[in-house]
Amino acid sequence: MIKDTVPAVEGPMSIPRWRSLLFLPAHITRFVETAHERGADGIILDLEDSVPQDQKGRARRQLPESVAKVGRKSKSVLVRVNRGLRALAADLDAAVMAGVDALVLPKTDSAEWVSEIANAVSELERERNLVQGRIRFLAQVETPGALQRLAAIASAHPRMVAMALGPEDFSAAVGGAPEFDLLLTPNLSVLFAARAAGLLPLGFIGSIGDFSDTHKLREAAAHARRLGFAGALAIHPMQVAIFNEAFSPSAQELEWASRVVATENDAATRGLSAFSLNGKMIDPPVVRRAHEILALASND
Repeated sequence: MIKDTVPAVEGPMSIPRWRSLLFLPAHITRFVETAHERGADGIILDLEDSVPQDQKGRARRQLPESVAKVGRKSKSVLVRVNRGLRALAADLDAAVMAGVDALVLPKTDSAEWVSEIANAVSELERERNLVQGRIRFLAQVETPGALQRLAAIASAHPRMVAMALGPEDFSAAVGGAPEFDLLLTPNLSVLFAARAAGLLPLGFIGSIGDFSDTHKLREAAAHARRLGFAGALAIHPMQVAIFNEAFSPSAQELEWASRVVATENDAATRGLSAFSLNGKMIDPPVVRRAHEILALASND
């Protein structure tokens, strides 16, 4: 294996604000045409599960046009590649281009796999005179074996920016159904590993395919945010608005955060790092949460 060097990126690489990332079959033109109007923070042009084998070549050939179309209105553009080596090589050759912000890596099970893909992407960037390191990675964890290597996967390469559990594939891999009890522990494991590495944790505790029960989905997304998730992957446009709302601060949260910060400033003039507000003790971790809430609102 040829060891890759740390990519040289022009300017600081900021963490994106991805409340909702909408999967889109890359071979269906009518979906591509209207994707930028769906309200998602990013569009994932899928070359994997949603594209039949006999349509993958066409989907790859259409990528330059598709990337330009879905990237309108400053949407992030992601491409999900295939896991198999032959398909992956063809996907990378088609997807490494200007306008692509990230690759979604399915069934990621080791840091070595992430590094191998990073090496290939770096070679293509150099050959095509693209900015080194600009294309980031969102790793999907979909096998039980990967849970034992989450920390290594999360810190495998500077291109890593986000992690998410693939609930359907993971459940199938362990011989179960995508229910709360089965998915809670792996989701939390992904959450902890992502946060420890400074990555975005994406997801919620439930099946990504259950989009018709909007009440249940809204509760699951709100619960995910309380746990610490930053956003979620969507497979239907109906899910987008729910995720955007759930992973954004509410009016009540903003009012609370503003009061905490205002009180913090007053307390600081009196030499205090902890203070009370409405009968509750506010110390530095709570103040940090208030600042994070306000920062999220400013990015929406």
